[in-house]
Amino acid sequence: MKTQTRSPETLTEAILYFADADRALEFVVSLRWPNGTTCPRCDSKEVGFLKTRRIWKCSTCRRQFSVKVGTIFEDSPLGLDKWLPAMWLIANCKNGVSSYELARSLGVTQKTAWFMLHRIRLAMQTRTFSSMGGDVEVDETFIGGRARFMHATRRTKGTGGAGKAVVMGLLERHAEKGKSRVRTKVIRNNRRILLQPEIRKEVVPGSSVYTNALRSYRGLDAEYVHQVIDHAECYAKGKVHTSGLENFWSLLKRGIRGTYISVEPFHLFRYLDEQSFRFNQRKDNDSSRFVQLLGSIIGRRLTYKGLIGNAVPETC
Repeated sequence: MKTQTRSPETLTEAILYFADADRALEFVVSLRWPNGTTCPRCDSKEVGFLKTRRIWKCSTCRRQFSVKVGTIFEDSPLGLDKWLPAMWLIANCKNGVSSYELARSLGVTQKTAWFMLHRIRLAMQTRTFSSMGGDVEVDETFIGGRARFMHATRRTKGTGGAGKAVVMGLLERHAEKGKSRVRTKVIRNNRRILLQPEIRKEVVPGSSVYTNALRSYRGLDAEYVHQVIDHAECYAKGKVHTSGLENFWSLLKRGIRGTYISVEPFHLFRYLDEQSFRFNQRKDNDSSRFVQLLGSIIGRRLTYKGLIGNAVPETC
């Protein structure tokens, strides 16, 4: 089948562009199989296209497959005319998109929209990380409501202070094309035994590491050029500051408080992936950000049972 490579430039164009089922299929095919359609089960190129059903049949393994197989779209009854605008929205809305808003926009149930958003967040997750170097900011923050508004059981079983979740962040300044990149992780607490191993795992020895005056960061001087900014005195001394991460935390919390309102701790890492993706791609335009996200859908699948059950990644 003929492939399509042109990408819409605005949300309005995207909605109109992907409303045509054949055009939406051609667009996804051009990104997934730029060198020709390949069977996702046996990697054979001997495939035939069944136009009336918009699927392929492999001549080698005799199996039928659609463009959704092996992606976050697998087993979804929704068409690409709904999936692709949803991806455009979450990739480009700075403060995120709530499941209720997406449900109204697409004409689906809130439960369906919530599941869609989490599947898209899985595609936003960075699979492999290169080590950070140069100037690296390290900071931690607490995510959660105020203790006085929490139920007593939630206050006592929380992962952070007063029942809040603890999130650690690392930001490499001017990492790629002059833009900073951020990396985040949910941790049990902000003690040295958890923070320092993460720094040593992610940051190249000899790099300049900037932190606040938290005692947990003491002891990094042997491996890094460790410089501390005491926020009780000031917030910056030349290059010594954590303002980049403070900016990221403000974006993250604005989205959680203003858009999502309430986030369960066992889903928090998904919202971190979402905000990290948008932050790291913030200098791209909407179309480029959307295409990059669409290129990450392959090999990732999230079932509803896995989403609501106990099979979630463990934190350190």
